[in-house]
Amino acid sequence: MKILVINPGSTSTKIAVYNSREVQFETTITHSAKQLSKFKQIIDQLDFRKQIICDELRRNAISLNFNAIIARGGLIKPIPGGVYSINEKMKLDVLTPMRHHASNLGCLIASEIAQKQETPCPAFIADPGVVDERQEIAKVSGFPLLPKIAISHVLNQRAIGRQYAREQQVEYDSLNLIISHIGGGISIGVHQQGKIIDVNNALDGDGPFSPERAGTLPSGALIDLCFSGKYTQDELKKKIAGHAGLVAYLNST
Repeated sequence: MKILVINPGSTSTKIAVYNSREVQFETTITHSAKQLSKFKQIIDQLDFRKQIICDELRRNAISLNFNAIIARGGLIKPIPGGVYSINEKMKLDVLTPMRHHASNLGCLIASEIAQKQETPCPAFIADPGVVDERQEIAKVSGFPLLPKIAISHVLNQRAIGRQYAREQQVEYDSLNLIISHIGGGISIGVHQQGKIIDVNNALDGDGPFSPERAGTLPSGALIDLCFSGKYTQDELKKKIAGHAGLVAYLNST
């Protein structure tokens, strides 16, 4: 079975081709700030990223003829974990997402490539970042108007959990684990017998600060900053998720 895997990130697009479990090809295509600056919204990058993927595959003599395509899931409405077939409802949902992120392009790219094959193939996403399996107590923030939400690195956390289970020769669904993803953002999840029952919002304001995100901030000071007149809403959102954390403290990129 020939499978195309697509992982769109903020500044890169990773692709791989599998023959069942064997990797036949994988690469990371980086996108410069100059390339991406031409697009007003992330969603406007759809045709650009899709074309780059197709060109890269052809350049490496890989025919666009797959048995299945699977992509990184976007920030759609909260759902339980698992593998989902891409359909029109999902694509509509990703066009009006709860947050804007490059992962929202995944299902759209996968669907378009799947439909344009000589023989159309099924397209899927797996464990998107909005997976919500939390216990009710995990949604309590301390302020009823602002319940905690779950946006985390579910796909990577589950992959690590399953890898650990294989190494221990047990089933992932039988384990209780704490798993942390440490990258540009940091998410820490409590995995109870296959379900992520508690996890922080790693995208925009919960948990530890990271290389480029602010994490939890002093609420009073943040309110004052919001009404200081120094920044627009969009500017502040970009600051706390992308220009904060170590990037801000070290004045680096």
